Amino acid sequence: MKFRNTKFSDHVIGIDPPKGLKSLLAMANISINGEREWDIRVSDPDVYRKVLARWSLGLGESYMDEQWECDRLDEFFTRLLSADIDDAASGMAKLHLALTHMRHRWLNLQSIERAFQVGEQHYDAGNDIFEAMLDSRMIYSCGYWQRAANLEDAQFDKLDMICRKLGLRAGETLLDIGCGWGGLAQFAAENYGVKVTGVTISKEQLSFAKARCAHLPVTFLLQDYRELHGRFDKIVSVGMFEHVGPKNYETYFDTVSRLLAPNGLFLLHSIGIAQTSKGTDPWIEKYIFPNGKLPSANEISQAVEGRFVIEDWHNFGPDYDRTLMAWWDRFQAAWPRLQSRYDQRFYRMWKYYLLSCAGFFRSRQGQLWQLVLTHPQRMGTYRSFRFDAAQE
Repeated sequence: MKFRNTKFSDHVIGIDPPKGLKSLLAMANISINGEREWDIRVSDPDVYRKVLARWSLGLGESYMDEQWECDRLDEFFTRLLSADIDDAASGMAKLHLALTHMRHRWLNLQSIERAFQVGEQHYDAGNDIFEAMLDSRMIYSCGYWQRAANLEDAQFDKLDMICRKLGLRAGETLLDIGCGWGGLAQFAAENYGVKVTGVTISKEQLSFAKARCAHLPVTFLLQDYRELHGRFDKIVSVGMFEHVGPKNYETYFDTVSRLLAPNGLFLLHSIGIAQTSKGTDPWIEKYIFPNGKLPSANEISQAVEGRFVIEDWHNFGPDYDRTLMAWWDRFQAAWPRLQSRYDQRFYRMWKYYLLSCAGFFRSRQGQLWQLVLTHPQRMGTYRSFRFDAAQE
């Protein structure tokens, strides 16, 4: 059942929620002022105005403004996203969403000139936040939980699986596009004896990574991927492709093709979405990842066609749900020592970010993919790698 023709603007916004909004949430088995842990409790009726005008953006901003509460935001979003009510909800904020989609359609939001914006806004937010939330290696991407019992082991297994999929050998050169705080570069250099070049668009990440790898054959650059030069035996990119944007997919893969040795291997680790979208979530784009855009399988395969052979496509999207919940537990536990430097609105923003994303993956709208790609002329059969629960 869809509510595309419901005229939400006909409702008078007051203490009682608009009937159309109540009906919409009921499709997801969510009640306003209900008693279940995923129901929402409204303390300020201005929530309704914000949601009706801007849907996702209004929902997130009103939560940051303490105008509604929910005991389990992760379960709220799991139900909201699983119900597939976006078409109906979009009818409430047609103008706002149309402008958002036009912005993605007509502008290259991930141009070289804009490339550093996400680093400045998100990744430079404060190393103390990420040190508190992440594992000891500061890996800010999905862990691999097949045989892991905790975040530390899940990230270790993910890094080791990447290195094994790439078939890293001592003396080889590895390019890490989007190297973060240098955790993967350090792991590969120490455990596989490779020489690593890492590139980031975050000044905070660059400084941290250089310090942690000062004793290793690792070089870090503050640079856009499009400006890279050289030739590398293996290339890896973890959690960076989400910032590339559809207008740049062909350029991205052309760049990797130019940099990768003829017999080399390229591993792409990226969040994906079940269906191609016109834009990105407005709240996430404004407050967390400016100019971000999640790819669909169709968008990736179209951009790869004629450039690379897809040797392996591994999906472990549900593991991101567990990773995000582990990050939330660690962030929440660390908040008493962080709150002197960050206000309550930041806390609610970060909570909303982590738990809404957990719901995104739990609903299966979000996926996590690792692709291994090779040049078409590479000879021989590629043998991929997986950890299973029985492996040591």
